[in-house]
Amino acid sequence: MRWILAFCLGLAIACLQLLVPTPLWSAPSGCDAAYPDVCISSPPPDLDCKDITFRNFRVLSPDPHRFDRDEDGIGCESRS
Repeated sequence: MRWILAFCLGLAIACLQLLVPTPLWSAPSGCDAAYPDVCISSPPPDLDCKDITFRNFRVLSPDPHRFDRDEDGIGCESRS
């Protein structure tokens, strides 16, 4: 009977681990998670596109530096 209880408990724990979301990616130390494809630090200082070399990178909300002014998910878009 004990092995059945142990098995059920182990199965329940395994199922809970599948249901609890775990982050697949976290920003490297010093990088803001709003810019997952490039490493840009969180403010301060407040940066503008002219202050960085990255262009056309993915931006997630919130956008603390306001690199994505038109809110289309792309920061510091190059003008064509």
